[in-house]
Order: sequence, then structure tokens, then C-alpha cells
Amino acid sequence: MDIFYDSTTCLVVLIYWLLIVHITYCILVKRRSIPSSMSWLLTIYIIPFIGIAIWFFFGEFYLEKRHKRIAKKIWSISNQYLNQLKSCKYIFQIKNSEVATSLFQLCKHRQGISGIKNNKITLLSDNKKTINILIRDIYLARKNIEMVFYIWKPGGLADDVAMALIDSAKRGIRCRLMLDSAGSLDFFRSPWVQKMKKSGIQIVEALKVNLVRMFLRRLDLRQHRKIILIDNYISYSGSMNLVDPNLFKKSSGIGQWIDLMTRIEGPIATTIGMIYSCDWEIETGCKILPKLPNKEMLQNVSNKNSSIQVIASGPGFPKNVIHQALLTAIYSARNELIMTTPYLVPSDDLLHAICTAAQRGVKVSIIIPLYHDSVLVKWASRVFFSELLEAGVKIYQFKNGLLHSKSILVDRQLSLIGTANLDMRSLWLNFEITLVIDDTNFSKKLSLIQNEYISNSELLDKDLWYNRAYWKKILEKIFYFLSPLL
Repeated sequence: MDIFYDSTTCLVVLIYWLLIVHITYCILVKRRSIPSSMSWLLTIYIIPFIGIAIWFFFGEFYLEKRHKRIAKKIWSISNQYLNQLKSCKYIFQIKNSEVATSLFQLCKHRQGISGIKNNKITLLSDNKKTINILIRDIYLARKNIEMVFYIWKPGGLADDVAMALIDSAKRGIRCRLMLDSAGSLDFFRSPWVQKMKKSGIQIVEALKVNLVRMFLRRLDLRQHRKIILIDNYISYSGSMNLVDPNLFKKSSGIGQWIDLMTRIEGPIATTIGMIYSCDWEIETGCKILPKLPNKEMLQNVSNKNSSIQVIASGPGFPKNVIHQALLTAIYSARNELIMTTPYLVPSDDLLHAICTAAQRGVKVSIIIPLYHDSVLVKWASRVFFSELLEAGVKIYQFKNGLLHSKSILVDRQLSLIGTANLDMRSLWLNFEITLVIDDTNFSKKLSLIQNEYISNSELLDKDLWYNRAYWKKILEKIFYFLSPLL
């Protein structure tokens, strides 16, 4: 019995240290930021067994092998489509504003195409109004409707959207719906799935969560995009999930979620459609590339001075491109930089860029929610406040609900609107989308909305912050230790 016990103990210890050596090798062989590598090393050495489990669930695997194989070839296959798209020279903007030029050049180099002009852009800041406009567009659709969301929560206005899709599918409109498995768990447990499928709507559960897949890829890799495409001409994107704002997380006590969405008519729908096609192929293996834009599409659009780029991130897409775009936008600022984000856990490079902008005379403001749905992120973000305040950054804490919009406005000319938060998961892991808009009129509208956010916010007082309770400082440091893993 003693021999069996000793042998089993030795075997467990041997396996444990072999796993430790393997994980250490994986951490060191892959080029990561030093804080991230140190956090992982400390986690696996200080928290035995638990640290190993955390690594296997969140540390290394991104996509299943089948998904990886599809993702790797998608971009090269799409480049053939890109070459055809480039032949439609009448949709591309030749020249950008001074503040936007560097960022648009980066996007062209990383993604293969220039910014697209001839789009009619509408900025929507009222979720209820946005959903009602969407329902109208669904009923007016003539050919196809494609959607992807992180969260679809049944109830209220979300059910009205579902009924509009069902009615459209019954009258012959091709409808495709892709929803994240974790974010839309309530939807996939609801009767709406079968109702929609019976009407002819194709539904895909993206990045399925189950026990088998726990060991094949990271659990926190999520389909975080929010995209709507109608008739290859109308497109929506921004931070809003498909939920009724009056019902979503009402019991949390933090108020309604505040979002921004863009509604765009024009050829940018083709580029967004290409991204949707890539996501759809990763999940289903089927290619659904959109039709190329034609000159008839441009007849009703008069705004030829604006330009839009679409940046997509995630496995299979250009690596770190959203992170590069954010850095380029911040370093392009000369006068004013306003940022809104619900989750402020920036990389060292982003933190340095923001502080440097303030120190070289740019008026920098960051607007974040005062009330938060994530205790972990709330405390982790606080550790950055001191450095930002010291550099001269103004931090506003929004009081009227959970500010969920993700936006950047540079010199009241260059705008970035999308799904990416200023945290590690959005910057390095998830499927995200960001619209880069070089348009004076659009930026004026975004500026008005951001100023409204500020008027409903508390300015963080520098002196009061430095004199906060000591236990809070300790708690912030503890959560900061986990920030590279967020």
C-alpha cells in the first residue's frame, strides 16, 4: 500500500512539474509583453494546480484546429476578392485630412485597401430609437439581411426585431444571424431559435461553449462584433447589443446601458460584408462574399469628402491592427483627444501614448462609467488613474447609467467608433470591429454627444484621489496584478 501511495505521489509530482516546465516554455518562447509574461509565471508558480488550470483555459489556445485552418486561408482567399474590389476605383478616397492620413495609410498597408467614400453616415445615440429604425429597415429589405451580435437578449424590443426578421424571411428575404454562444446564452435557450429556423432564418452559434471545447480553445475568445447588413447597402455597427434598453440587466441597479451606433448607406457595406463573410466561413465553412458595389449605389449619396475604413481583429485577421490604429490615432492628436470606454485597462503602450499626448499639450479627456458591471475591471482600471492624472489627463465618471460606448475623437476631425474596449481582451483576443471615419460633420455630432456625456459626469479630483483610503490602494494593486490577463 505504501509503495502504491509513494508511486502515485511521485507520478503526480512528476506530471505537475512537467506541466510547469511545458507552460514556462510556452510563455517564454512566445513574444509577449513583460508584464503579461511575469503575471503568467507568477500565477502558475504561486498558485499550484489552479494556476495550471487557468493557463489551459485562458492562456494559450485561441481557436480549434479546424477553425485555425479556415482562418489562416481566409485572408489569402479574400485577397482575390480584394483585388476585384480595388478595380472599383470610384469608391476610394484619394486624399484624407491631415490628422487622418497616417491612420488611413496604416489601414491600407495592413488590410490592402484605401478608405471608402460616398457614404451617408448617421450617428445614433438612443438605443430605443436605433432599434426602431432597424426594424423599419428590416421590413423594407429587398434581398438579404445579415447580423452578428455578442448579446441577443429576448424580451421587449428584441422580440420586435425577431418578429421583423421572421416576417422578412417568410416573404423571401435571405436572413442570416450569427450570435456568440456565451453572450447570447439566453437566446439559445429560448423558443425564438426554433421559430426563426422554421421561417427560414439561418442561425449560427458562434464559438460554442461546452465541456469538450474547454480543452480545445480559450473560453474567453468571443465573437464581440456588432454588425447589421441589409441589401449590401445599409450597414450598422457600434457598441449596442440586441437588447431592450429598458429591460437589460435592470436588476443590477446601474441604470441603462449607453451606446453609440452608426447607420451607413453606401459602399462601405461591401467591406463590412467581407468581414461578415470571413466570420461566417470560420463557423460554417461556407463562403458568402457580398456583391461588388456598382455606380448606381452612389447616386443617392452626396458626401464625397468623407472617408471610412473598417478595421477587423481576431484570429485570421491582421494581427494587432486595432491596437496599432489606436496608437496611431492618439499620436496624431495635436489639439484635443476625447475617449469613451466602459473598460479602461490599457496596454503599457496605450497608457504611454495617452500620457504623452497630454504632456505635449493635447487636451485629453477620458470618459468612463461611474457604476460598473464588472468589479474586477473596475478595480483594475483604478490603478491607472494616478499616472493619467499626473500627466494632465481629465478623467470623467459618467453617472447616468453604464456608459458602454467605445469612441475616440481626434482634433474634432477623426473619429473611431466600434466594439473594442481599452482592455487586453479586446485589443489582443476577441473578434472586434472598429470604424475609422474622416468626416468633419460626423465628428461635430460625435463631439456633441461626448460633451453631453461630460455634462452628466463627475470630474475625478486629483487631490481627493491621492488621499483615498490606503486599503483601496492595496486592492487596486491586487487587481492590477491580474490586468494583463483580462
